[in-house]
Amino acid sequence: MLPSEVETSSAASVFAALGDRTRLTLLSRLAEGRAQSVVELTQGTGLTRQGISKHLAVLEEAGVVASARVGRETRFAIRPAALAEAGRYLERASRQWDDAIGRLRKLVED
Repeated sequence: MLPSEVETSSAASVFAALGDRTRLTLLSRLAEGRAQSVVELTQGTGLTRQGISKHLAVLEEAGVVASARVGRETRFAIRPAALAEAGRYLERASRQWDDAIGRLRKLVED
């Protein structure tokens, strides 16, 4: 079964957001399990808070992270559901390719 247009669009935005080294690094840091502020996420990156904020905005737009205001700061956390959905998309695409290769192999062998 082919993915719907909405599924494809959603997965594409997640993959585009993850297609940047800095954003992958931020996601890895957030994968530690606790929500973190821009200040915390900026530490050790060599980037400005503004630069990190722009990367976080891309991740949030793609639905990969969520932000919540806590006192005077905004904290960011991973949204596992968006990553799981992208993973399911990849699994489905992998099965489709495996099926297509199997059909081609059968055709060549016959």
